[in-house]
Amino acid sequence: MAKIGFIGVGNMGGPMARNLLKAGHEVKAFDLSADLVGQVVAAGGAAAASATAAASDVDAVVTMLPAGKHVKAVYTGEKGILAAARPGTLFIDSSTIDVKTAREVIGAAEAKGMLMVDAPVSGGVAGAENAGLTFMVGGSDTAFGKARLLLEAMGKKIVHAGGAGNGQVAKICNNMVLGISMIAVSEAFVMAEKLGLPAQAMFDIVSSSSGSCWALVNHCPVPGPVPTSAANRDYMPGFAADLMLKDLRLSQEAARTAGVQTPLGAEATALFAEYAEGGTGGSDYSGIIRMIRAMAG
Repeated sequence: MAKIGFIGVGNMGGPMARNLLKAGHEVKAFDLSADLVGQVVAAGGAAAASATAAASDVDAVVTMLPAGKHVKAVYTGEKGILAAARPGTLFIDSSTIDVKTAREVIGAAEAKGMLMVDAPVSGGVAGAENAGLTFMVGGSDTAFGKARLLLEAMGKKIVHAGGAGNGQVAKICNNMVLGISMIAVSEAFVMAEKLGLPAQAMFDIVSSSSGSCWALVNHCPVPGPVPTSAANRDYMPGFAADLMLKDLRLSQEAARTAGVQTPLGAEATALFAEYAEGGTGGSDYSGIIRMIRAMAG
C-alpha cells in the first residue's frame, strides 16, 4: 500500500481521497477548507498543514485544483510541491486545466526526476463517490503504469491517452461534445413541447432512435423520463453549468492554439456563458433548457 498526499479535497477530491483510504492506502490531505480536510480525517486519513507538507515523505501526490494557475502555483517554484517531494515521487494531477499548463508542469516534474501524469476525470460527483470515474491520462508509459495502480482505486475506466497533456485534450474534447449535445437535446424538447409532443413520448422515441446520445439518456433535461437526472430535483447540480462553461472555454482556447475551427463549440460556449452568467451557474448544466425555453417564448 502507498503513502499518498492529496491536495484539494472538495466535491470531487474528497470522495476520491476517501476511496484511496478504502483501498487500504495511507492518505494525508490538505485543502484551504479545514472542514473538508476533517471529512477525510474522519474516514481514516491524516491532515497536512500545507500543500508542501502533504507532498513530503510520500510515494505519490494527487491534486484536484480549480484551474491551471492554481496547479502551476502549487507545483512549481521554491515553495512548490515539486521542491518539497522526495526524488521519484509520483504526481497525478486530476484537475481540468489548459493543455499548455499541463505540459509545462509535467515537464518541470520530469526535469526534477519525478514521474507525473495529467489525469482529468469524467463521471461527476456520483462517479467520485462510488469509484466509478473515467480517468483520461496523459504521460509517459512508465508514469502511467505506476499511476494506474492508484487510479483503479478511484475509477472504473482508466485510459492512457498518450503523452503529457493528452488527458486534458481528451477531457475538453469530450466535454465540448457534451455541451453541444445538451443544447441540441434541450432545443429538441422545447420544440416538441411547442408542437404538442409529450416529453415522455419524445424521450421514448429519441432514446431508441438515431438522435439518442449520452446527454439525453443520462441527463435528460426535463423531469420524468430519467429519474436520476437533475431535472427531477430542480436542477441541483451533478455537473454545474459553471464547470461546463469552464471546460468549453478551455476547448476554445485549445482550438485557437491548434488553428481549428469549432463553430458549434464556439456557439455552445456563448450560450452557456449567457446561461451561467445570468446567475444560474451553480445549477446543473442541463438547466440550460430553461433559457432555451424562455428564448422560445
